[in-house]
Amino acid sequence: MLQNVHLMPFFLLELEKKLDEFAGEGSAPGFRLFLSSDPSKAIPIGLLEKSIKLTNEPPQGIKQNMKRAFTFFSKESFEDKDPKIKTILFSLCYFHSVMLERRKFGPKGWNMMYPFSVGDLRDSALVMNNYMETNAASGKIPWDDLKYLIGQIMYGGHIVDDRDRIFTIAFLDNLMNDGLLDEAELFPFIEGKNISFKCPAPNVYEKYIEYIETECPPETPLAFGMDPNAEIDFRTG
Repeated sequence: MLQNVHLMPFFLLELEKKLDEFAGEGSAPGFRLFLSSDPSKAIPIGLLEKSIKLTNEPPQGIKQNMKRAFTFFSKESFEDKDPKIKTILFSLCYFHSVMLERRKFGPKGWNMMYPFSVGDLRDSALVMNNYMETNAASGKIPWDDLKYLIGQIMYGGHIVDDRDRIFTIAFLDNLMNDGLLDEAELFPFIEGKNISFKCPAPNVYEKYIEYIETECPPETPLAFGMDPNAEIDFRTG
């Protein structure tokens, strides 16, 4: 299994030759080579023609992104967590979904196409869990530390534009505070709008999935902290 082969295009030319040599020498019938890659024009055509290709399409919309983000964590590991950690993890899944979905708005969402991935979510959750366990005795949640690590290092490590960084920190300030533990409103800046998506009370794994499926409102730019008209361009473009 060779992962992320798009990062090594020159090697792929050698790989194609090696596969031809193996075939000519009479490889074992059960031999298979698996490759994973992001979309790339650098992969040799000959290598693609020899391959059975499977495409993993990213989910569309805040609801589907949240379901994928939340189900990335296993039921067994989730059920063992403290109720506060469950709540913060749910909000982190929402934050991750926002970071991904804002890309569809083009320059209105981000000034660059940042490569946010599930690895950022995984590492942020790991850091959050470690910090919460370290501070368990005090009973206080280190919000400032969590926001810095998530917004400036994990996700912020991809961000090179100052305005994008300011937005990320502002979004986390609105999301990660003591109000989160009291079923806070997740959608930011929606005063006077007839739309709501709150952080649910701590519950079992299946109930969170059910909550995402049934309570997540229809797709709206408000979920991403954007003006309702922000979607006009990508829907008509």
